[in-house]
Amino acid sequence: MTTALIGGSGFAELPGLEAARGEDADTPFGAPSAPLVFGKLGGCEVVFINRHGARHDIAPHRVNYRANLWALKQAGARRVIAFAAVGGIAAEFAPGKLALPDQVIDYTWGRAHTFFDGEGMENFDGVKHIDFTAPYDESLRAEILEAAKRAGVELAARATLAVTQGPRLESPAEINRLERDGAGLVGMTGMPEASLARELELPYAAIAMVINPAAGRDSGRGVDFAGMEKYLRDGAARAVKIVMRMSNAS
Repeated sequence: MTTALIGGSGFAELPGLEAARGEDADTPFGAPSAPLVFGKLGGCEVVFINRHGARHDIAPHRVNYRANLWALKQAGARRVIAFAAVGGIAAEFAPGKLALPDQVIDYTWGRAHTFFDGEGMENFDGVKHIDFTAPYDESLRAEILEAAKRAGVELAARATLAVTQGPRLESPAEINRLERDGAGLVGMTGMPEASLARELELPYAAIAMVINPAAGRDSGRGVDFAGMEKYLRDGAARAVKIVMRMSNAS
């Protein structure tokens, strides 16, 4: 089974990828963010795409999420694992923590959030109303959690991810609102990525890497961008370590 990996900040390339080859893709929804990269990661056949582009020059609200997901399925992917750098709202999600969200709240706007809006409808047999009760595939989440145990990587089993528009970070008042809504993490790329995968019937899960305290949760120190880079590199390495312990058999 080919696993699609979607990387963002901190994933200019995929550490540990063997026998890598690149391939351009085209879709009914335009070009994806970057060429697809095929290879093997541990025991897992993977196809990788960087959602922010090869030069990290595509802002979260400008990512062509539809083209990315379509290209991955077109390339033979049967499941999707996304990597996401996030801020920690709840105290339990301090910088350096890895989490596997089980719920999401979408605060984005103006993004092409569905395949069923007219453009490209010739590829479908009418509009599909998806069940989003469990936004992340439970079977895939269970496999990732088991792989994390085998890899010796601590991974929080549940979290609610708030997805904001970006590219700016949030204000303390906005973070307070997200917390009141029940969110423990905040990021900018989790939606519509998760719902588009569901529309394509691709099992989807996300490994969230906490790289900074959310605004107002930093004891007044402000954003430490240098520190974020350190947590990002470390989190990416541990997230990849988890995937390397997965197999193609599932």
